Amino acid sequence: MAKIQFSRGIDEDVVPEVRLTRSKSGEQGTARFIFENPKALSSTSTEDITGMYLIDDEGELLTREVNAKFINGQPAGLEALYIMKSSAEWDRFMRFMERYSEANGLGFSKA
Repeated sequence: MAKIQFSRGIDEDVVPEVRLTRSKSGEQGTARFIFENPKALSSTSTEDITGMYLIDDEGELLTREVNAKFINGQPAGLEALYIMKSSAEWDRFMRFMERYSEANGLGFSKA
């Protein structure tokens, strides 16, 4: 079980594009999530976006760095940035991503 939520209790159905970067030392890294037309921005959604919650069997990872993208005044996407400040945080994030990838059919390709 691995899922992403923008409002507690409401799973996001749209699978994002995820871009990872890591420092040469391996101590820091970032993950940028790009969601095209997510359920969280749909006209039927009445919940506020309070952050991005990455939830799996180990617990929850959280970022408040979430920005909406608008095209011609209409919501078109969400971008979220998750920052990892240690190799332990990187390892934990990668365990989440392995579970999420398996559940949603994501693949990995190096730049």
